[in-house]
Amino acid sequence: MVIELGFFVLFMLLAIGAPLVLYGFIRKETSDQQTMDRSDAERAAQKESRRRRQ
Repeated sequence: MVIELGFFVLFMLLAIGAPLVLYGFIRKETSDQQTMDRSDAERAAQKESRRRRQ
């Protein structure tokens, strides 16, 4: 009985904890996004395009 209860508790911790940890990682990664205006974006795209052709 104790082993089953331990597995249940472990399963519940993983079932609830894993999505929360993933949410935290995603939130941290997307919290500091850089933005640029259209002319900067076009300039960066052209520069990347030229770099890939070489």
